[in-house]
Amino acid sequence: MALLLHLTGIDESGWARGFKEALPGYRVLTRAEQYDPAEIEYVFAWRPAPNAFEGMSNLKAILSLGAGVDALMAHPALPDVPVVRFVDDELTHCMSDYVISQATMHQRLFTRYAADQKAKRWRQYYPPASHEITVGIMGLGVLGTDAALKLKAIGFSVTGWSRTAKQIEGVKLFAGNDELDDFLAATDILVCLLPLTEETRGILNMKTFKKLRRDGLTGGPVLINAARGGHQKETDIVAALKDGILAAASLDVFEVEPLPVTSPLWELDNCFITPHIAAISNERSGVNYFSRMILEHRDGKPLRNVVDRDRGY
Repeated sequence: MALLLHLTGIDESGWARGFKEALPGYRVLTRAEQYDPAEIEYVFAWRPAPNAFEGMSNLKAILSLGAGVDALMAHPALPDVPVVRFVDDELTHCMSDYVISQATMHQRLFTRYAADQKAKRWRQYYPPASHEITVGIMGLGVLGTDAALKLKAIGFSVTGWSRTAKQIEGVKLFAGNDELDDFLAATDILVCLLPLTEETRGILNMKTFKKLRRDGLTGGPVLINAARGGHQKETDIVAALKDGILAAASLDVFEVEPLPVTSPLWELDNCFITPHIAAISNERSGVNYFSRMILEHRDGKPLRNVVDRDRGY
């Protein structure tokens, strides 16, 4: 029996070496090798091809390289086996680093200072203190919860919104569609860390932006999206940034990646673009996480962080 690596667009050689060292005596295969699909017990996957799972009659689980599993759940021939998400302390830490850096940058009005530097213009602005600004986090899984606690620890007022009710000490929480408008009305900096589902697709749109609080952050509310490009309607973001509905935005994900050179987002001084690097799955920690998962599962222990297929995450 064996583990198969199926990582589209990613060099599999380093991952293969790592798994072979971590799983001595257990076969680790890449797609370049000859194998019988019936001997595959686990597939370590990233954007698998439509025929990726053909003939795998003994498949026990699919291990997802990414924390987000929306693309995998949309696979046209996804087998009826558990799908395991990558939940990693280092990935979580990196995502919180990104969110904190962008929230602080916008709280300190760097969009205005960047424009003044370009114009060689000396103008002093006095931003509100962090405790006067509310960062509202959409999505309170592992990533959202960690970001919320760390933002709270450095002085921001923090709220959160999720599909179902959660509890985070010191954070005011909202849940469900009935409480979404109240959450938005209290938010100065909107952070999206939601899973991508049919319910959340396109949620970052003009209707949402117009409901954000306008009298907190100088210049107006701000958007930070480090979840999935499918959450945002980029034509609405462009329009909102141009007409002042949004004062600024930090985007790490896009509807099409790489972001096309024709996208108007590139030209906006109040839009900060990063190329989907907020939290990258680390090879070392990924091998450690999934090899331990495989060994435990083969010993009869249950899998952890299994995707709920009804919810899509």
